[in-house]
Amino acid sequence: MYPDEFDYYTAESVGEALDLLDEHSDAETELLAGGHSLLPAMKTGLSSPEVLIDISGVDAMHGIEVDDDTLSIGAMERYSALTDSDEVAEHAPALAAAAQQVGDVQVRNRGTLGGNLAHADPAADLPAAALASNVTLVAEGPDGERSIPADDFFFGMYATDLTPDELLTRVEIPSADGAVGTYAKKPSPSSGYAMVGVAALLDTDDDTVESASVGANGVMDHGVRLESVEDALAGGSLDDDSIEAAAGHAGDDLDVAMMMDDLQASNEFRAQLLEVYTERALTSAMDADSASAAAD
Repeated sequence: MYPDEFDYYTAESVGEALDLLDEHSDAETELLAGGHSLLPAMKTGLSSPEVLIDISGVDAMHGIEVDDDTLSIGAMERYSALTDSDEVAEHAPALAAAAQQVGDVQVRNRGTLGGNLAHADPAADLPAAALASNVTLVAEGPDGERSIPADDFFFGMYATDLTPDELLTRVEIPSADGAVGTYAKKPSPSSGYAMVGVAALLDTDDDTVESASVGANGVMDHGVRLESVEDALAGGSLDDDSIEAAAGHAGDDLDVAMMMDDLQASNEFRAQLLEVYTERALTSAMDADSASAAAD
């Protein structure tokens, strides 16, 4: 299938991209990053932008850097860059684990971190990891930069706190050096997207959980924190019994009637999957923590 006609522009800087957004503010405009969500939608007629602004070549939106205790990743960095980066593995292990499970090699070589988060597909893999990693998303618009905590960024299906005249330029992540991060998902058999995905980031000391951050996607119409699971884990031991008990709280703060309900899975089934995959993510974290302790 072929998309409708559109005007195509390339931006070489953040300022140029913002100028193009302003210039075409009266038209239906889309930003092109990796294109793995947008282009299929255009070909099937689900999206028909009048203007397409390609931001993939904006150098300022690339790069992975560690500054003091903060990991900064450009929004145009590809999934493959995240999976290949020692800095991401060390400082943002939950994000690295989730990126490894995105699509296939071809998708990971083209899709971008910023495109994934800004698109906010409820079944995408990275929102859960962004929440668990306590990511701050940095957007730039006509009034300059602003920082948006991940907890305040996602609020509906394909809906974020970004305004139409803003551009997501990078994400900043507090270093989780020494913590263990995991991601477990039940992939859709037809698409590979997450029917349910759970990311966990645990910081332990002698088998005691000092802090826990857990996020989920595929369950609600946007990524959510599982605060009851976090509270159940914090301060306790990390063992099979505590993990099973904590996973049992996965749906405490969520309304089953509001969970995703489609041909892939009913809302009741997703509630069950959420508990199961929360336990799997936490068990993987426990195993990784044990392996790290043994290596030391």
